[in-house]
Amino acid sequence: MRQNLQRILVKGGVLSPSELKQIVELAELAGLDALMFGSRQDILLPTDQDLSSIAQDFPQLSIENLSANVYQNILCSYVSADIFPGTAWLSSAMYLYVLEQFAEPQKLEINITDPKQRLVPLFTGHLNFIASSIEDYWHFYVRLPHWTKPEAFPVLIYSWDMARIAKAIENLQENIPDIPGLFNYLNRTLETNSRVPQEPLQLPTYSFPYYEGMNRFNVDQYWLGLYWRNNRYDLNFLKAMCDLCFECKIGKICITPWKSFIVKGIHQRYEMAWQKLLGRFGINERHSSLEMNWHIPASDDEAMDLKRFIVRNFDQNDISTYGLTFGITSTYSINFTSILIQRNPQPRVVQHFQVRPTYNVLYAKNFDPNTLEYLTYAQDVDKIELPGLLMELSRLYFDGLGAVAKENKPLVAPKPLLPAHAISDNEAYQCPNCLSVYDGRYGDALRGIPAGVTFAGLPEDYVCGVCETEKRAFVALSTAEV
Repeated sequence: MRQNLQRILVKGGVLSPSELKQIVELAELAGLDALMFGSRQDILLPTDQDLSSIAQDFPQLSIENLSANVYQNILCSYVSADIFPGTAWLSSAMYLYVLEQFAEPQKLEINITDPKQRLVPLFTGHLNFIASSIEDYWHFYVRLPHWTKPEAFPVLIYSWDMARIAKAIENLQENIPDIPGLFNYLNRTLETNSRVPQEPLQLPTYSFPYYEGMNRFNVDQYWLGLYWRNNRYDLNFLKAMCDLCFECKIGKICITPWKSFIVKGIHQRYEMAWQKLLGRFGINERHSSLEMNWHIPASDDEAMDLKRFIVRNFDQNDISTYGLTFGITSTYSINFTSILIQRNPQPRVVQHFQVRPTYNVLYAKNFDPNTLEYLTYAQDVDKIELPGLLMELSRLYFDGLGAVAKENKPLVAPKPLLPAHAISDNEAYQCPNCLSVYDGRYGDALRGIPAGVTFAGLPEDYVCGVCETEKRAFVALSTAEV
């Protein structure tokens, strides 16, 4: 049974201790003793009541019923910055600068992530910005609501164009079916500082990280990850934690997509104060990885019971699941776990009778959810069969672990300059300095060149619309180079 939930949007899963304390106060006024976290780094309040009258005292909070889905929370890997592997130029401050651009609630799901971390999923949004190796530029993968899977955009997106591009896509008045159509629409609509990628998007092959407990990440600093297996975070503890954050001069708290949160920047002189806080509330900070690598729907008692049943079997059989992640779902949306348990809908012919549910077991290709390709391992199985099947899959994962890195291929073809159909042989030319491309099919709006003017037809004094490099320096491209 699932309870109705009210959702508070937390842009990128990043909030200050004072903001969290305000949310706690709102939850108390609603008669709650705990709050929950959602899979898109939002905060959930398990209540059926209308919070509009209470929310008037908290105008800075964006609150809506989870079932309404009017606005979507931005997913962001800020939580991984500084404590897990990451792209060199993508600092904590850079994430915050980018998030500030998104001033309004978003209608589409947006992911802003670092490809070198494994804590935050890369492709679960409608618009997925993934950091490239070039400073201030992002790979862009799009999966609009009517598309079946994410598709790669042909150019890298500049950091300060991301919010404008997202807004333009949200304002679409036409049903665009594919990337070439979207590319043409954005070229007509916006002037951006995009550039062609120099290398394909490379995804990490290392395992899912352990994200709980007090961990040193600098000479004199720690980060603390907290996970509660029932996803019900006590309000009294959260208030006391916020007060300690004030005392320790900690400015940000980060929510993960795994219904947990992380506090970074705890100076070593405050470590004992944090240990006392955890001890005072009786908090276990070292759960087994058997429990922490699960993604289940919020406030779903049946899914929670199924997880407990499987984890108990894992523990009794001393099974290792290090590096694997598990999900339970009754939908067929984009998922981000290595192994997926799908509950089958009850057949209509027996809707008036109590029948035992059945499940399908799927696993991601190479056990990597970033492949977005799931293979069926078993269908229509009973609950009692699930632990054994998952143990078989875990052994299969470890048997093939050494070969996974060799089989993984880049998600983008080498040198993806522009869609192949959009470039005629010897009619596309690339600037050698900023790497922007002149294609006669599109022209150059920055220089007042209309679509249809070939490169040869450009005036001799033509210069690059981005960096003003002279025409004679451009290099001819062909479809063979795409």
